[in-house]
Amino acid sequence: MKHPASPQANPPRNLWRTRYGVGLMVMGAVAAFFLLAEHRAHIFGAWPFLLILICPLMHLFMHRGHGHHTGADQPRTGAHEPGQTHQENSHESQ
Repeated sequence: MKHPASPQANPPRNLWRTRYGVGLMVMGAVAAFFLLAEHRAHIFGAWPFLLILICPLMHLFMHRGHGHHTGADQPRTGAHEPGQTHQENSHESQ
């Protein structure tokens, strides 16, 4: 007597490795090609505005506000402790 295979014996296959997944990728590539070919002028016309928009976004997300955040996630090195002057730091290093 044979027992039916348990669901754990055959793990679910990845969609992108199936026949349908490959077909979806090919159809998506063809659609992207025709979309870019037909609307190239519209896409390239938006580049100057997108570049202007990228500048403040880069400033916010890459520079992280130039140190204007709380700093709780940064380790303290002790080099610029409150109450110490530059002369006190230079005497300690000698």
